[in-house]
Amino acid sequence: MGHPLLDLKDKTAVVVGGTSGIGLALAKGLAEAGANVVPTGRREAEARAAAAAVEGFGRKSLTVTCDVTRHASLEQLLEKVRSAFGKVDILVNCAGRTKRTPTLDVPEEEWNAIMETNLNGTLRACRVFGKHMIERGYGRIINITSLGSYVGLFEVAAYSASKAGVASLTKSLAVEWARHGVCVNAITPGVFRTDLNAALLDGTERGREFLMRTPMGRFGKVEELVGAAVFLASDAASFVSGHLLVVDGGILASGVNQ
Repeated sequence: MGHPLLDLKDKTAVVVGGTSGIGLALAKGLAEAGANVVPTGRREAEARAAAAAVEGFGRKSLTVTCDVTRHASLEQLLEKVRSAFGKVDILVNCAGRTKRTPTLDVPEEEWNAIMETNLNGTLRACRVFGKHMIERGYGRIINITSLGSYVGLFEVAAYSASKAGVASLTKSLAVEWARHGVCVNAITPGVFRTDLNAALLDGTERGREFLMRTPMGRFGKVEELVGAAVFLASDAASFVSGHLLVVDGGILASGVNQ
């Protein structure tokens, strides 16, 4: 048996952007820890497959699609989950997009589209689900930030600025909502190879530089983020709010590695 405070039995979690990559790994991890989990994204087939993966752990799920650029879509998501489960205890915000472009060449539309999903989308989900959590006097919100929230990453200024915004938003909401029993934290992943970034990392100078800068000398496996998510989603983290939990193989701690 695991520690009782880390048990998510009878908790309901919604993972926005939970149909692939990091989000899917976290949806499965929360299910394995006992939660009923609704992983959602824009594509129905992927949402259905992710829900089936959750049910594979013996938990309940729903197939719902959601677009974080539309407030009404998030409202509908909350309503569907509430009518099925009565409540939402845990929200994980994983919807994200990125594109590598020299900053002088970034079209304003591209900049705005990245901000719209990563920062504004996170804000929308936090507001829709946060209101429900505040009314209940209980909630756990977990956002996803980036190394780019702390340090400059070459030619992904829009992504990094959006994720620095998410880091700041996480702290602001933590301060506003603490008195209502809602803890707001974030996970800061280091370099995890996913479909989103594989082309940037595989056999590239950038990939080699990331490995050289990571004391553990390897990319993370998405499953290695699960422990952080389970902790922040659980009652073990009842006095933790406004924290960015870095899971990066030592990269942010690192000055010289040899």
